[in-house]
Amino acid sequence: MPNVRVAPSILSADFARLGQEIADVAAAGADFIHVDVMDGHFVPNLTVGPVVLKAVRAATRIPFDVHLMIAPVDPYIDEFVAAGADILTVHPEAGPHLHRTLQRIKAAGAKCGVALNPATPAAAALEVLGEVDLVLVMSVNPGFGGQTFIASQLAKIEALRRAIDASGRAVMLEVDGGVNPDTAPKVVKAGADVLVAGSAVFRGGKSAYGPNIAALKGGK
Repeated sequence: MPNVRVAPSILSADFARLGQEIADVAAAGADFIHVDVMDGHFVPNLTVGPVVLKAVRAATRIPFDVHLMIAPVDPYIDEFVAAGADILTVHPEAGPHLHRTLQRIKAAGAKCGVALNPATPAAAALEVLGEVDLVLVMSVNPGFGGQTFIASQLAKIEALRRAIDASGRAVMLEVDGGVNPDTAPKVVKAGADVLVAGSAVFRGGKSAYGPNIAALKGGK
């Protein structure tokens, strides 16, 4: 069984007290803070930018795992890293030269990841597996929280786990979308070691954050 880490998605947090919410889930056992950045163009929703990221960076010292669902992505890399992103994850479809984009993220001082939409094949990540620190499998179509897990993505997770293990590299395999105590065991069994969850973490208020995170980790 892998060492499972949980990255609460702030999309489900109370934005009126976002800094405190981040501090609370960090204290409750979160391993990363997952920040979904959407531009209303690459995906059909608008969320936060680097100004918000910079404002809440002081709320915790745990890594900020920033998922950029924006296109073009390259012009914003330096700004997000300067605002406090520890990991920047991009989509192959968000720019013309994925390899160059990943190199730019590393040159800016952050770890880099590649994100795969449900219809994006695992092969898109395999082409850059030697460059990335993280592969993110989207188990819903990106844009909105609260969607139902797409079970067909389990086979993709399994394929990526085999490729990562064969590479010998310490690449994190993250899953985002419909992750809850029911789907988390299936995702972990398939090979994921980082779980992004929004409502499954934030439901119930501050006193529930710790038990919610523990439930996703299998009750440990």
